Amino acid sequence: QVQVVESGGGLVQAGASLTLSCTDSRRTSSNNGVGWFRQAPGKEREFVAGVNWNGGTTLYADSVKGRFTISRDRYKNTVSLQMNSLQPEDTAVYYCAVALRASISRTPTDFRYWGKGTQVTVSS
Repeated sequence: QVQVVESGGGLVQAGASLTLSCTDSRRTSSNNGVGWFRQAPGKEREFVAGVNWNGGTTLYADSVKGRFTISRDRYKNTVSLQMNSLQPEDTAVYYCAVALRASISRTPTDFRYWGKGTQVTVSS
C-alpha cells in the first residue's frame, strides 16, 4: 500500500509564503507524475500544479501561475510546492497525488494515490 503524505500547511497572512512537501512510502512517485490539487469549502477539487517524472516539465493552473512553483527531488523522494504571494482565495486543503504515468497530467482520474491533505489558510 502506497501512502502519500503532505506537510507544510498552516495559517499565514496575505502576501506570505509557504512550502508544501509531499513524499510517498514506496517511492512510487519517483518515476511517475505528481500533482497538487486543492479543495476549498463548498467547492470542487481543482488542479493546482503538476510535474512529470523527472521534473523536466511542469504545469500550473492559471490562478497560481507566477506565484507557485512545483519541483521535485527524486533522490529524496519529495515533491515541493513553493507558494508565494498567498491570497485568501488560496485557502483550501491541499492534496498531493501520484499518477501511474510518467508524464504530467491535470486530470484527477490519472492519479492513483492521494494523500489526506494539508490545510492552508490565508487571512486577509
